[in-house]
Amino acid sequence: MNYLSVASFAQKWATPERTVRNYCALGKIQGAFLTGKTWNIPEDATLPLKKNKSVSSERNPLLHQLKEQQKMRLKGGIYHRTQIELTYNSNRIEGSKLSQDQTRLIFETNTIGEYNGIINVDDIIETTNHFRCIDFIIEKATAKLSEKLIKEIHFLLKSGTSDSRKDWFNVGEYKKIPNEVGGNETTSPDAVALEMKSLLKNYHNKETKTLHDILDFHHQFELIHPFQDGNGRVGRLIMFKECLANDIVPFIIGDDVKFFYYRGLQEWGKVNEYLMDTCLSAQDNYKNTLRYFQIEF
Repeated sequence: MNYLSVASFAQKWATPERTVRNYCALGKIQGAFLTGKTWNIPEDATLPLKKNKSVSSERNPLLHQLKEQQKMRLKGGIYHRTQIELTYNSNRIEGSKLSQDQTRLIFETNTIGEYNGIINVDDIIETTNHFRCIDFIIEKATAKLSEKLIKEIHFLLKSGTSDSRKDWFNVGEYKKIPNEVGGNETTSPDAVALEMKSLLKNYHNKETKTLHDILDFHHQFELIHPFQDGNGRVGRLIMFKECLANDIVPFIIGDDVKFFYYRGLQEWGKVNEYLMDTCLSAQDNYKNTLRYFQIEF
């Protein structure tokens, strides 16, 4: 039998050394034993399963309701409201011309109603795709955030669009061509995979994730800008998912506050209150919705 040191085991499982030592001391890593002051950990040992309250939707009333109403396709409940408001606002921030009523009609009837103007087909496709993305993050709410999961969100969002027919666009994969956001440089394509791995590793090193941690992840994700397009929507879907995963009341950034949201992203790390206050205000709005539907939080 080969044995690993605490440092080697921690590196293998991307876990803080202090956490590994605690697991050993509590007998949670099978076969680990002390030699003097040094822990010896069997090479084939694994991390203990965490009993986190966020793992079960039954302990999170909102997630439980979202999952139940999703199965029922219930109209007029929190699932219905979330689908329409999150999809409308997130797409609108990125330039969609569809109104909230049109978004509602697409969700409820798969039509847009009578309309005399010009509608971009991609706006319609990305709206229906966004509904699928929300279903996906509800289904995967308690799954560990990973590159694979993030890429799946992007694939769902951009499939069938005009962008998806461009070979270089790379739907569901990281960008091939350098891009920028708001006139600011982003991570070069050849460095995206490494930076995403580092971002996720640092994020998961936090055993208990706070709203600050989720916003910090969002800020760094948008700086990397890993995909050719759709980064903002994917990033906001991730925030919603991670709030559900960590028993934090989620929030929907409204199109009416997008400039405050952009300012918050721009100033994060210097004046964190800009983004934090914008998101807390959005969270208060969602709490009011939860009160209306009599959902505990």
